[in-house]
Amino acid sequence: MNTPDAQRILEAALLCAQQPMSESDMRTVLGDDIDATTLHHLLQALTQEWSSRGVELVCMATGWRFQTRPEMRVHLDRLHPEKPPRYARATLETLAIIAYRQPVTRGDIEDIRGVTVNSLTLKQLEERGWIEVIGHRETAGRPALFATTRHFLDDLGLQSLDQLPPLEEMSAIGEPLPSADLSALSGQLDWTDPQLAPDVPADLPVPESPQEERS
Repeated sequence: MNTPDAQRILEAALLCAQQPMSESDMRTVLGDDIDATTLHHLLQALTQEWSSRGVELVCMATGWRFQTRPEMRVHLDRLHPEKPPRYARATLETLAIIAYRQPVTRGDIEDIRGVTVNSLTLKQLEERGWIEVIGHRETAGRPALFATTRHFLDDLGLQSLDQLPPLEEMSAIGEPLPSADLSALSGQLDWTDPQLAPDVPADLPVPESPQEERS
């Protein structure tokens, strides 16, 4: 297969893919005669070819995909205007703690937030595909260890956790997360699931001692 044909086939496969496409799947589409080096050259060529268009080819945590450029959003929203989502502070804080301190247990999250974590919050984040149990801590009760998923990175448009917006250094795990730092993460999330964005005031105080969190 010559390079122009391989590039056209790869372009078509990426444009039709419903999810980010892994390099393994790309090589399946192109055939075994395409090695990793050649595939990377094809991807670089496609990235360059689409660099001046409204759609770009980007590398995600789980593979490559075409997506609209951020500056196109304001124009595309005219077709389907959406009401700005509202954020549940409890859900955002829980997700942020897992993202920045992973792996963490439910107890770790409660120590940081100062309230008992609502089981529904963790369940919703798991159902969304943003967090998962990756093991258990070898302590009494063997509590589950939570971490973010590659799907979480894909939804944020990131390749790795190193690309998360930086949080200010916190000297101890017991300190609450600053609201300003939480907003850095929330600005990148696309909260379209109403179950994950209930109408909860953003300025709820964090109590000094653990208490039951209201959903």
